[in-house]
Amino acid sequence: YRAARRIWARELRERFGARDPRSWLMRFHTQTAGVSLTAQQPEVNIVRTAIEALAAVLGGTQSLHTNSFDEALALPTEDAVRIALRTQQVIAHETGVVNTIDPLGGSYFVEDLTNKIEAQAYEYFERIEKLGGMVEAIKQNFPQQEIADAAFRYQGEVERGERIVVGVNRYVLEDEQPLEILKIDAALEGQQIEGVRALKGRRDSALVQARLGALKQASACEGVNLMPLILEAARDYVTMGEMCDAWREVWGTWRETPVF
Repeated sequence: YRAARRIWARELRERFGARDPRSWLMRFHTQTAGVSLTAQQPEVNIVRTAIEALAAVLGGTQSLHTNSFDEALALPTEDAVRIALRTQQVIAHETGVVNTIDPLGGSYFVEDLTNKIEAQAYEYFERIEKLGGMVEAIKQNFPQQEIADAAFRYQGEVERGERIVVGVNRYVLEDEQPLEILKIDAALEGQQIEGVRALKGRRDSALVQARLGALKQASACEGVNLMPLILEAARDYVTMGEMCDAWREVWGTWRETPVF
């Protein structure tokens, strides 16, 4: 996050010519790593999430989402969500880390890591530019391949024991008891469907069609800001599914080439 803030400020000033110092401030949201959550000994995820959340705050995040410890298994229970919330509150009120703008500033190790991450980020920027920009990079499966390669390396390290994951490939419990997880009542699906049908029955259908027509027309044009049209459509109870259907008519459906 420290490297990202420096990159943002530099690019805004030097590349885009931003003059307002407030625009140089990078505001960002952080979510703890879902990929780090394990189904084995899920209570240990509380510790993982706390460390990740603390790292985010030390890096200067403006907002934070802490994953619940049981999310590797199901949607979280109320108890799991409460612990995730309390994790943030303990960091905010009991650690003192929020009392300093940059608690890690001046640390040789952290500053060196920041420099290295920033340099590596610019290397990625250069590779993407050479591919023709991010859209072309996606079409050529560049980010997908990078993610797949990183996931493959990580999994290989875990399976070979080169990377220790507590409770997974070391410190394993042979007689681990199953965790009680959240069960969703199947009847809720029908209730949601009926709710949408009722909404469609009482809204102004002609206005809905007009909103969708305007959205499709604007979507077919380059450089049009669609957000005002999206907000207007939402206010008139156009559903997300209907908006997506409208965009599929204009843009088609992107089919990503599988990467292995």
